[in-house]
Amino acid sequence: MKSNVTRMMLLSAVFALAATGCNVNTADTSTIAETSAAAETDANTAESSVTHETITFNFPETTEAQASAETDAADSTQSSGIVTASYTGSSTGALDTTDLFTDRDLAQTADLSDAQEITLTDGADISITEAGVYVLSGTAADCTVTVNAAEDAKVQLVLDGVNITNDDFPAIYVVSADKVFVTSTGSNSLSVTGSFTADGENNTDAVIYSKSDLVLNGTGSLDITSMYGNGISGKDDLKVTGGTYTIQSAEDAIEANDSISVCGGSFTITTNQDGLHCENDALDGAIYIADGTFTIQAASDGIRATSILQIDGGTFSITAAEGLEATYVQINGGGIQITASDDGINATDKSGGAYTVLVEFNGGSTTISMGQGDTDAVDANGSVIVNDGTINITAPTSSFDYDGTAEYNGGTIIINGEQVSEIPQSMMGGGGFGGQGGFGGNGGNFGGRGGRMMY
Repeated sequence: MKSNVTRMMLLSAVFALAATGCNVNTADTSTIAETSAAAETDANTAESSVTHETITFNFPETTEAQASAETDAADSTQSSGIVTASYTGSSTGALDTTDLFTDRDLAQTADLSDAQEITLTDGADISITEAGVYVLSGTAADCTVTVNAAEDAKVQLVLDGVNITNDDFPAIYVVSADKVFVTSTGSNSLSVTGSFTADGENNTDAVIYSKSDLVLNGTGSLDITSMYGNGISGKDDLKVTGGTYTIQSAEDAIEANDSISVCGGSFTITTNQDGLHCENDALDGAIYIADGTFTIQAASDGIRATSILQIDGGTFSITAAEGLEATYVQINGGGIQITASDDGINATDKSGGAYTVLVEFNGGSTTISMGQGDTDAVDANGSVIVNDGTINITAPTSSFDYDGTAEYNGGTIIINGEQVSEIPQSMMGGGGFGGQGGFGGNGGNFGGRGGRMMY
């Protein structure tokens, strides 16, 4: 275990990175792991003498009738005084989101009538083996909260002033359960300062690591720092319905295997890889966003899905190499601002042919600002459809690049300050008016070498 001096130096390095803000160019993003290594080299590495132990918590055995009642009410909010987020699903988009969020998913406060309170301490792991509501509080080092319950158990962890700093293992580790809720109230922080240690075959590489369905909600805040790995990893479905999250990670900030679904919350993300990342086999790996506020600074992708990325609402400020990426990108609403150094929005086959390669605009406001070089604001290895919404592109090289067809059925498209009446198609090559080669220069013709126009 690292000394307190080491932890303070590591966290100071992280806070220094956070101070760079969203205006930092993607190319200047520092590697968090390198910062951590430098701090670690200069720090006192004396070992702590704290004794490590595991404390197991479970609820008293219930009768069969009680168990049945708990099962019936497990995914609903029955108690008065529960703060609940609002959400209305739809079946008209690329994804059917009609029954996506349950009542309990949307509840931002927990029913504490039968809750068990747990105070965290240094060197003491917490093992939760039964369904129930557990209120966690306290500051601890070298402490992991593990959920290892039955496959039909629903477990709710209420973080009420929790501060955990670990060297090499998740702060929250879900081994087994039907669904786990992490509900934030007040201010909370979870950090892992070193390289992660695997748990057998499980590559436990995130501050919150879950092998079961995971729901994040709450009225409080949660700060997550991962110096060498992911911020939050869900190996099944991951949902966020509320809460305020500040995540700094060397790898993906939020990742899941099957799906990521968001209908609320505020996210400030700084990452050396992807902001939101969902990847599995050809039939999974979808991301759906109905609402929320996102400020993402990513060295790679802002938001990346394997199959479908559907945005129905929310406010987005993304600075990344690529802003949005999936096989099928559908924008139905929201306010999106993207600053990118490669592609603003990229649709490419990541699903093995299971989904249509398409970028589709049906509403909202999308603003894309592109850097110099071989860049495309909207790049589809398939087709582009614009039915509605406002698309405002500033692109020195290429606004639209598609291999299939382009349909402009409605909405407004503005390219470099000029409203256009059709979707242009860029030609391969580089430069723009007066670029390399310029008028009649190297390569002749408008746009110089390769003849690419400024649209």
